[in-house]
Amino acid sequence: PKRGAALLGVLTLTWGVGWPIMKIALEEVPPWTFRTLCLIVGGALTLLLCEAKGERISVPRDEMGPLAIVSFVNVTLWNLFSAYGITLMEAGRAAIVAYTMPLWACLLGRFFLKERVGPGRWAALTSGLLGLALLMGPEVNRLGKAPLGSLMMLCAAISWALGTVLIKRREWRTPMGVFAGLQLIVGGLPALVGMVILEPAFWEIEASLSGWLATAYIVFVGVVFGYWGWLLVVEAFPVSLASLGTMAVPVIGIVSGGILLGEPIGVREVISLVLVVGGVGGVLLGQRGSKGG
Repeated sequence: PKRGAALLGVLTLTWGVGWPIMKIALEEVPPWTFRTLCLIVGGALTLLLCEAKGERISVPRDEMGPLAIVSFVNVTLWNLFSAYGITLMEAGRAAIVAYTMPLWACLLGRFFLKERVGPGRWAALTSGLLGLALLMGPEVNRLGKAPLGSLMMLCAAISWALGTVLIKRREWRTPMGVFAGLQLIVGGLPALVGMVILEPAFWEIEASLSGWLATAYIVFVGVVFGYWGWLLVVEAFPVSLASLGTMAVPVIGIVSGGILLGEPIGVREVISLVLVVGGVGGVLLGQRGSKGG
């Protein structure tokens, strides 16, 4: 448990810092190329780790189709929406919107999985949605890129939630480590096609050292270490407890965005963060008392 808690703390820190670092990378590396590197390279390295662990890299035939669907929703859509969204808004705000995922998972779980949503969960959802509205409100009135960025990050959060619900609807026989690696690779294939079509001169990218270092951080730390470490944390703790630990990610994202990128941190951001984290925490805590959780 102590090692698991320490690993969860490191994951939360690295993911939070990863938001402004990803913004640095995307200022120089085109989004389709960036996500292809993250997903294909990250997935391959994850599978290598699984093979080193002695796990068989294979999928039952009846799981191939569902795996492809889950990979597209949970990996392709999330990564492409978030890659574009973070280029259009502050990294800290992007992190807040992204980590509303449990709120949308609760709603989608009610619809697809028939999970019961009690008054406590509705109150938590209301809190989170108020925080989201507070965050996006001033941006909607501006003639700029921020409203589009907020919408894309919202779509990223919903796709992540939908992917989670789709995973819960099925009993998977594929080991979770192999499942994660294959999700990255299969989900990265549309990004690879998009890179070839939309960014044909990807091999001519002239990024600075800081741009490539930022990309390497996301690939090796955010994706490979993140996915692998998350699996270890889930093995050590109940999913609800592990998920609660990640709620600090937006906090670290906002603080690190202010430090690394000079992004403003005002009263509106703080209030929005409190409401969103309160809503997410309420949903996750409520799952502990339900069979569907």
